[in-house]
Amino acid sequence: MPELLENPRAGRVRAVAALSRKDARQESGLFLAEGPQAAREALRFRPDLVRELFVTPSAAERYGIADDARAADVPLLFASEDVIAAMADTVTPQGVVAVCQQFPVSVRTVFGDAATGDNKGRPQMVAVLEQVRDPGNAGTILRAADAAGAAAVVMTGRSVDPYNPKVVRSTTGSLFHVPVAVGAELKDVVDRARSAGFAVLAADVSGDDLPTVRGDGALDGPVAWVFGNEARGLTSDDLELVDRAVRVPIYGHAESMNLATAASVCLYETAFVHRSTTADGGPDLAR
Repeated sequence: MPELLENPRAGRVRAVAALSRKDARQESGLFLAEGPQAAREALRFRPDLVRELFVTPSAAERYGIADDARAADVPLLFASEDVIAAMADTVTPQGVVAVCQQFPVSVRTVFGDAATGDNKGRPQMVAVLEQVRDPGNAGTILRAADAAGAAAVVMTGRSVDPYNPKVVRSTTGSLFHVPVAVGAELKDVVDRARSAGFAVLAADVSGDDLPTVRGDGALDGPVAWVFGNEARGLTSDDLELVDRAVRVPIYGHAESMNLATAASVCLYETAFVHRSTTADGGPDLAR
C-alpha cells in the first residue's frame, strides 16, 4: 500500500483547499478540477497542466484514474476520505482532486488565427460571455460551445471566474478542450472579432427570430455570439456594439428560456449551418 495522506489539517491539504477561493487562485495561478471526469479529461487532453492528483484508494480502483496519472507522468498522491473532503469544494466529493495550472489565452490569440486566415478553411464560431455571473450557466455554456465545435470562449472581466470550482465542474472536462480568454472588455472583444471578419451577434429578446437570421445568411460565415447576464441580459450600450440582436423564439407557453439553454440553441444552430456545406461550398453528404 502506498503512503497515504491522512491529516486533513496538514499545510499541504490547506493549500489545496484554499484554491476554492478566488484570491488564492489568482495568487498561485492554480485551480481545482474535482471528480473523475474533470481529472480524466485534464490528464488526457492537457496533462502538462496537472501539477498533482490526489485520489482515495477506493476511487483509484473504481475509476482507474491512477493509471491515467502514471501514463501522463503526473505526480499521484493517495489520500484519505477526510483529506479529500477537506480539499474539495463539493459536499460529497468523489474521491478525486486534481490541482491544475490556469491556462487563459488572450483575445488577440482567439481572433488572431482568423485574421491571418489560419482557420483550416472552415467558418469559425466563438462564444462571448458578458456579465454571466452564475457558475452553472457559465460552465454549461462552455460545455455547449465545446460540443458545438466552437473555436474558443471569451469571458469578459465582468463574468464569473472560469476557474471557479463550480464552473469547472459544470464544464465536465470541456474546460480542457476549448481555449478560454478572460478579463477583456466587451468593446475590445467586439472590435477584434469584427476586424477578424466575424459577424457579431447578440442573443437578446429584442432581436430577430433565430430562424429568420439563419435564412438571411447571417450564420454562414464566422460568428461571435455574445451572451449577457442571466437576469438583466445585455445593456443598450452592449447592443449598440454588435451587428445584430437575435432571439430564440418560444413556441409554447414558457415565460422565458434559461440562458444556458438559449446559448446552446444559438451555438448549435450556427454549427448546423457551418456543417451543412463542405469547404468548397457543396453539400455535406456525411451529415
